[in-house]
Amino acid sequence: MDIGYTAAQLRTAAVDAVRAPSLHNTQPWRLRLRDGGIEVLADPARRLPATDPSGWGVRIACGAALFNLRIALAVAGVPARVRLRPDPAEPDLLARLVPDLPRRPTPAEQSLYGAIPRRFSNRLPFWPDPVPADARWRLGEAARAEQCWLELLIGVSAVSAFGEIARSAHRVLERDPAYRAEREGWLRRESTPDGVPRSAGGPQGEPQDVLPTRSYGGRDRAPGRDFEPEPLVGVLGSMGNTAVDQVIAGQALQRLLLTATDAGLSVSMLSQPIEVPTAREQLRLSLGRFGTPQMALRIGYGQPGRPTPRRGVDEVLDLPVVSA
Repeated sequence: MDIGYTAAQLRTAAVDAVRAPSLHNTQPWRLRLRDGGIEVLADPARRLPATDPSGWGVRIACGAALFNLRIALAVAGVPARVRLRPDPAEPDLLARLVPDLPRRPTPAEQSLYGAIPRRFSNRLPFWPDPVPADARWRLGEAARAEQCWLELLIGVSAVSAFGEIARSAHRVLERDPAYRAEREGWLRRESTPDGVPRSAGGPQGEPQDVLPTRSYGGRDRAPGRDFEPEPLVGVLGSMGNTAVDQVIAGQALQRLLLTATDAGLSVSMLSQPIEVPTAREQLRLSLGRFGTPQMALRIGYGQPGRPTPRRGVDEVLDLPVVSA
């Protein structure tokens, strides 16, 4: 009787794990097979010192990859029990998965799994069609299923107040030469397995925009033309802000993103007000919610697109050496 995961099972699930989102598409994770368990580790070589000095973004990304792993293993009939931060002596080890009792996947797991290869960050303007109430409810349930909360900002005044915080944070970040250099370093003008291609950058921001856009070398647009007059904005939050809370939030983020994809919605992430501590606290106070904002999102109906490239599975795996 098998008592652990195999290298073949990890390799298969890793194809889905690496489809998770990350800041600048850095893909800051490693997956290790040890003693029959699958372990998710932060990759310090892919951290962003200027953009993400605390490692928050790495832990969010690894949490998202962890969620994809969970869904892939469940659909394969070998679901996992997960322990977060299992070894305090190894801070880069963020999660360990061991086999749970075998079972058939649920319809919800199958739907989420089917959305993994279709999910992408859509930085283009969304159509004016409103997101219906049932879809908004599904997004909130996705956050709650992972022990997090989602606050949807609906209406001109709520979105404008958020936009003021987000634009202020964006200006703070853009004043830092190291931040700008780091972003430019991950902008890709040719096809590569990581970073953000120019084709995925979206149009350049304009001063009148309600929400800020990170400059990834996208197309200019006519001066004075609105990007979106009244977008739907969501703020995802967790109960606390420890390393474990951030990994939990990454899982909630990915469940939410896959739920949105399954519902035919497009999403892009607005992390500027999370990256600047004073803006994050201002956002928390404006929402009046207990806990910590971990990600802001723009949600709506968008134009078709395709996911950005990912590194090959062999680049992120650490497998035991089998002696001859």
